[in-house]
Amino acid sequence: MNHLRRNLLKGTGAAGTVAVAIAAGLLKPSQVLAAEWNKAAFNAKTMADAMKSIGAGAPLDSKDIKIKAPDIAENGAVVPIEVISNIPGTESIAIFVEKNATPLAAEFKFSNGTEGYVSTRIKMLKSSLVRAVVKAGGKTYTAAKEVKVTIGGCGG
Repeated sequence: MNHLRRNLLKGTGAAGTVAVAIAAGLLKPSQVLAAEWNKAAFNAKTMADAMKSIGAGAPLDSKDIKIKAPDIAENGAVVPIEVISNIPGTESIAIFVEKNATPLAAEFKFSNGTEGYVSTRIKMLKSSLVRAVVKAGGKTYTAAKEVKVTIGGCGG
């Protein structure tokens, strides 16, 4: 059988199954497209407003949060970031870039028992502190790391 035809049939079958589930009310379109997101937090212009919007008023400093990021990022458009939370019961991890126009870069929510680990790439306008905020057990914790952004790798 032709591979193109097989792939077309698989795709058509999958799309048909999703359409039937939506029509039957078993699946909501919002569940298919994306989870609900905190628009106010992602549109906030200051760190204080963004942290307030995610419910992290005054987080405590924690050594149980590790941020892995380059000391110098040659391309601010794609800065690799890893955040590891060793705090038991981690519910969410948010990543902030303090000097970005909109400081909240990412927010991840975890199910009960999920390991507190995220790896992503963020955009940074200029050298800044990258701050991770972790919610666990009704409290918020934070850690930060400075990342210098260069143009063409010439130094910060």
